[in-house]
Amino acid sequence: MAVYSELYEFNELLLLNMKFGREDMPKIAEGFTYMKELTEGKCILKGEDGDFLESYIKNLGKTDAASQIDYLNDRKVYIKKYKDESFADYKKYSSLYVKIFFMLGALIAVLLA
Repeated sequence: MAVYSELYEFNELLLLNMKFGREDMPKIAEGFTYMKELTEGKCILKGEDGDFLESYIKNLGKTDAASQIDYLNDRKVYIKKYKDESFADYKKYSSLYVKIFFMLGALIAVLLA
């Protein structure tokens, strides 16, 4: 969840930079934990998510500014979808773990009583 949340913010910042500023991508990525690692070529996620992140980073800076803005706007939709899905999974599993540990605590209390 944290990776996609950060990727969404990074994408928004890149869009603003492409439209109104001209800072280089590594300088923009400095304020982010995962994006800095991605721009340095490190693999953060595995599987389909890792492939998506790798292709996203690979395509940055390869074309002119107008094409980059179109690409970033297109990726924004997918990143938002992945971000929402990962947040839903995080919320579902975090509440599940709380319930499981509560039930285990109650079971231990009953067995000790």
